[in-house]
Amino acid sequence: MEHNLKPSTAWKESVGPDEAQRFAGYGHQFAAIQARKSKRYGVGRALHRKQITVAQGTLEVLADVPEFARQGLFAAPKQFTVWVRLSNGGLDRAADRTPDIRGFAMRVLGVQGDSALGNGPAVSQDFALINQEVFGFPSSAEFVDFVVAASSGMGSLLRYVLKRYGFLGGPLRLAKMIGTMGKPFGGFATEMVYSAAPIACGPYAVRVRLVPAQGNGPATSGANQDWGADFNTRLMDRELQWDLQLQPYLDDKNTPIEDASVNWTSPYTTVARLVLPKQDSNSAQGKALAGEVEKSVFDPWQALAAHRPLGDVQRARKVVYFESQKGRGAA
Repeated sequence: MEHNLKPSTAWKESVGPDEAQRFAGYGHQFAAIQARKSKRYGVGRALHRKQITVAQGTLEVLADVPEFARQGLFAAPKQFTVWVRLSNGGLDRAADRTPDIRGFAMRVLGVQGDSALGNGPAVSQDFALINQEVFGFPSSAEFVDFVVAASSGMGSLLRYVLKRYGFLGGPLRLAKMIGTMGKPFGGFATEMVYSAAPIACGPYAVRVRLVPAQGNGPATSGANQDWGADFNTRLMDRELQWDLQLQPYLDDKNTPIEDASVNWTSPYTTVARLVLPKQDSNSAQGKALAGEVEKSVFDPWQALAAHRPLGDVQRARKVVYFESQKGRGAA
């Protein structure tokens, strides 16, 4: 951590007067998509429907962390039990080789403190991480329109892109989307994953990432044929580790709260270590865990109040995720 870095507590959110109505509309749109897809694939999530594999382990909060990070979950050295859910990000249960966003969700159990939802004690501290450092869209409105169009097939998506961005901007925007979805990915044990959008850290604001340890091994050729087999084979052979790092808010220009498509410029610092011990995901115990995880909630709003999600994209998630949970009987 740079000694002269000065994280700021002067961040603020800008909540539009129509947000509640807009977000409710987003929730209804996603619920309709989810119901349609569930008729085809069986009951499941709206996004990140395809569960790749799961694991359990520990998150160890380190002793020597900077002052801005000593909040909530990271207030003191401690070890927590963790569930991990790895997934493809799409609406469908597509083959692993299909270009997609990859999801790395963590549920940290045994936390103590008020819930970010304002409904009593927090039941967990969840992190929803992806293999993209920034969100693909500046706002939830643009993202929702994209997903709604994409849910009806490539033809619908092409019409939407051309209508929204024009005959000059449309192809450029589509090329950018394809590039994002097709970003090279070596596997869940070898790639960094990010929150992409900010959360609170007490009076501060941060983004989160996981950095895999070198001991996890290099990417394996052909792993995209079956991401779960690649991960499970490694986990049967060795313990896997990641550094959990926080990136603090500095100012609105370099670390904006409301525009999730802007990459923050402040450095990351390690505050905790995720450890997954050797385990057999195909054992009876592993399969039982997979079933439990699939039924469970992994939601950035299932969090301590000290780590409340921040910004337009995160506020929209609060409504959309809850509608998805209701749609599959998890809420």
